[in-house]
Amino acid sequence: MVVKILHREKMPVRLGKPPKAANKHVTKSMRANKARDTKPELALRRLLLDNGMGGYRLNWKKAPGRPDICYPGKKIAIFVNGCFWHRCPKCDLPLPKSNQDFWITKFSRNMERDRLKNKRLRVLGWKTLTAWECELEKMPGRLIKRIKKYFETV
Repeated sequence: MVVKILHREKMPVRLGKPPKAANKHVTKSMRANKARDTKPELALRRLLLDNGMGGYRLNWKKAPGRPDICYPGKKIAIFVNGCFWHRCPKCDLPLPKSNQDFWITKFSRNMERDRLKNKRLRVLGWKTLTAWECELEKMPGRLIKRIKKYFETV
């Protein structure tokens, strides 16, 4: 059985309606979070340019899941994840104490969406890499070595 997957998705990854926030202040705060050009993204882009790895695309529409940074010719997609929102396995951050049901749902949806984006890209032959916020702050050299390995295998 052959499964045909289109290169460009018509719809982004959606997992149904998001959970309801506890109050309007939480909703307002959540809406204020930036989707692109975050501090970790800018830091990684600067790191890539400083190491001679320019030529990337930002949030490229033709790649499933719109990776934060991608190299279409090499089929390398990089997602820059914040440790709090995407539940970094290295940081092991605690859940917020109030409205835990909301946060559990929110975080599990984020992680499931991340997993689906990576899976869709890999099925199309892309190599995916997740750059964590803490890695950019604490170990930028190690992160750039990981990215360079991806370039070597292409």
